[in-house]
Amino acid sequence: MTQGVPKSDDVSLEHFPVTFFATVMGLAGMTLALHVVEARFGWGSSASTLSLWVTIVDFIVLAAVYLLKALRYPQAVVAEWHHPVKMAFFPAISISLLLIATALREQRPELALGSWCVGAIAQGGLTLAVISGWIGRRPFQPMHISPAWFIPAVGNVIVPVAGVPFGFVELSWLFFSTGVLFWIVLLTLVMNRLIFHDPLPGRLLPTLGVLIAPPAVAFLAWLQLNGGEIDAFARILYNASLVFAAIVALQAPGFAKLPFALSWWALSFPVAGLTLATIHFGRLTGSSTHDALGLGFWAVLLLIMAGLIVRTILAKVRGELCRPE
Repeated sequence: MTQGVPKSDDVSLEHFPVTFFATVMGLAGMTLALHVVEARFGWGSSASTLSLWVTIVDFIVLAAVYLLKALRYPQAVVAEWHHPVKMAFFPAISISLLLIATALREQRPELALGSWCVGAIAQGGLTLAVISGWIGRRPFQPMHISPAWFIPAVGNVIVPVAGVPFGFVELSWLFFSTGVLFWIVLLTLVMNRLIFHDPLPGRLLPTLGVLIAPPAVAFLAWLQLNGGEIDAFARILYNASLVFAAIVALQAPGFAKLPFALSWWALSFPVAGLTLATIHFGRLTGSSTHDALGLGFWAVLLLIMAGLIVRTILAKVRGELCRPE
């Protein structure tokens, strides 16, 4: 190796993107969906347990690699933090911890509580940091906005899903209020960008799937805060998620023409959230139609996850990931 020329492993580490944590969100969402479907239809718990531990291993590996990157290439992490798109994916780390806590709560409540506490503290800090970055001295253009911007602030609605069962009711209300407020603000900005400005670039087009997640997850959080009752607000949230799912479905044929990128994982967690919301809606209302619809969304989720996992492995083998942009 010529002196001064970095090894390929060093290049891969330096360009290891924070967007990889979207895979943990997708796997955690699939785990929760599997668990709910198993419980609803009496299918045991083997599949969701296996998925849970795969999710945990994925998070540990990614966290270790990204920590190593931060130690060896701190300037690369700083560059990602100042990137108008990648900046929004840093809270995917804290959201992953919150989702793992939700999935672990019944099996390992002590571990789940620890994961939830760390995730909630990190989510609060990252929310404030990202929003402060948005409104700081650095100017952003409409072209910089994408549905991925929902992740930092709107991700707060995930906190009550496990926070209320752990007894952190008022804290859960704080996070929920923040998430819903910024969902309304950011939805206005994102729709303005999508309608009145240039189309999303190809690599970001799959992030349209993120539009589904805020109302679907807010519905799940509202059930915890509202004592598990389906009221008018719960119906508004759930049906809003169906509308956004239909909008994304109409755009989905264009995704097939795009080369694979990690941004495709933006489709996974929103579909998982929609599956969870639909299964719970069917259970609480006694609607067999929503039971069937939930199974349909679950089947779509499994297909999406299988495709994403295979494409990610192939991209890694071909050296298409962790390359300079």
